[in-house]
Amino acid sequence: MRTAMIKIGLAALLCASAAFSAFAQEFTKGVVNKVDAKAKKVTIKHEDLKSLDMPAMTMVFRVDDPALLEKLKAGSNIEFVAQRVNGKLTVTEVK
Repeated sequence: MRTAMIKIGLAALLCASAAFSAFAQEFTKGVVNKVDAKAKKVTIKHEDLKSLDMPAMTMVFRVDDPALLEKLKAGSNIEFVAQRVNGKLTVTEVK
């Protein structure tokens, strides 16, 4: 019985941490300057990236998902999520 309670508690903890990480992603506003589909990179002039403790600037990000690259066009206003993926700043979501 005690083992079952421990398993239930661990399952609840894992669910709570997954839900928290989903809400922790913060979208940042930016303007696409350049899209390099061949290199899977995009240049964005963005506001402060609070989740990465980074001030507003223009910089190049990696984009691992080709479907995201199709959404990006130079001059477009976007909202995006950037994260460190394998040590590289990467755009992981766009709306």
